[in-house]
Amino acid sequence: MLLGAALGYAGIAHLTFARTEFYAQVPPWLPLDADFVVLASGVMEIALGAALIVLHRWRVPLGWITAAFFVLVFPGNISQFLTHTDAFGLDSDRDRAVRLLFQPVLVVWALWSTGAWAAWRRSKEDSHARA
Repeated sequence: MLLGAALGYAGIAHLTFARTEFYAQVPPWLPLDADFVVLASGVMEIALGAALIVLHRWRVPLGWITAAFFVLVFPGNISQFLTHTDAFGLDSDRDRAVRLLFQPVLVVWALWSTGAWAAWRRSKEDSHARA
């Protein structure tokens, strides 16, 4: 529920009050309009957040999808670091580097909080037991 709420909040921020800040995370090499990327990722975050809150029986696949989303947006965080772009109060390379360390935490949070990791481990154990 908390992850869903956090994603919903981030998505709303993409579409409203922090929209221009998110441009810092759109890699310059990406052949898409920066505004489109910010809006699309915001819509995706809102959809994922709502799904995590409402669609309980789909938690495990939603956990994998959310983890994949966090992996897919990671190049934007790397780009912000490499281009030395200030945004969200990250005004030094050290601050931007520390932020990079938190992306794997988001991936783990998505897999752990939805039970996706536990379901994967159970399926591995079941397949070993049958072998």
